[in-house]
Amino acid sequence: MLDTAQLLINTDFPPLRRGRLETLQANLGYRCNQSCLHCHVAASPKRTEAMDGETVDLLLRFARRQQVATLDLTGGAPELNPHFRRLVPAARAQGLRVMDRCNLTILNEPGQEDLADFLATNAVEIVASLPCYLEENVNSQRGAGVFESSLMGLRKLNALGYGLPDSGRTLNLVYNPQGPSLPPNQQQLQEAYKDQLATRYGIVFNQLFALANMPIQRFGSQLVSRNEFHDYMRLLKGAHRDDNLPGVMCKTLISVDWQGYVHDCDFNQMLKLSLGSDAEPVHLSNLLDHEFAGRSIQVADHCYGCTAGQGSGCGGAFDA
Repeated sequence: MLDTAQLLINTDFPPLRRGRLETLQANLGYRCNQSCLHCHVAASPKRTEAMDGETVDLLLRFARRQQVATLDLTGGAPELNPHFRRLVPAARAQGLRVMDRCNLTILNEPGQEDLADFLATNAVEIVASLPCYLEENVNSQRGAGVFESSLMGLRKLNALGYGLPDSGRTLNLVYNPQGPSLPPNQQQLQEAYKDQLATRYGIVFNQLFALANMPIQRFGSQLVSRNEFHDYMRLLKGAHRDDNLPGVMCKTLISVDWQGYVHDCDFNQMLKLSLGSDAEPVHLSNLLDHEFAGRSIQVADHCYGCTAGQGSGCGGAFDA
């Protein structure tokens, strides 16, 4: 896989500074039951990296000390981490809002038959990746049979109240473009998703998040191999809007990798860019009493992926 990091480091992206820390995003490991073409983590069933129990405990301690509001769990498939089912109820007991970035098919994996019930019992918000409402498009991006398995997962969640009005169980979906293009208007796409999923399959959900693909890891490598990297970067830069800058996720979030090292966002983590202006890796254990507000954020050219067009971050488009 080709590394795009050196193509992104020299940048004219505007400088950014942090606001108040609100979200602790933790990558629990790179193991996944899928290998998606757009995956910026390059996760797969062959990956073995996983956060250990000591680092999981550190997440909880840091969240208490810094009084963050949200624990955002990602991977790979975060549910495959052996400490996932210990971490979630402990975080909820601390009063944390817990989000699980779920690929839906994990709900059908052997040994995970009770996962949907576990998530519901612990009032976990689900952010589920479903790159299209058409079977052919999903399977071309994520593999044969993924669409049908995703529908099975969605039906399990709907049966538990997820996505239903006034249920208190939140189910949001995530859309990524199929190739080197910007996401369409999020609100219009959400209406199409809601109509098609309800009409064709009887499935409901709360919101759709439309995210741009980042020119890093697997997707970035694909762009380079197809000689599309520079064209995609011109597209992102040409669509940059300064009024999207206040909404970028790195202003209120830090990203912790499976070893406990901290980055300004999940994308910087994949590029091995340390927190802020630090040249050396910074461990979460050294940040328990750190003041984040006002500190600089490390930027590179991939940041244009968050500010292009309608803008996008972990919570979808900015102007939705």
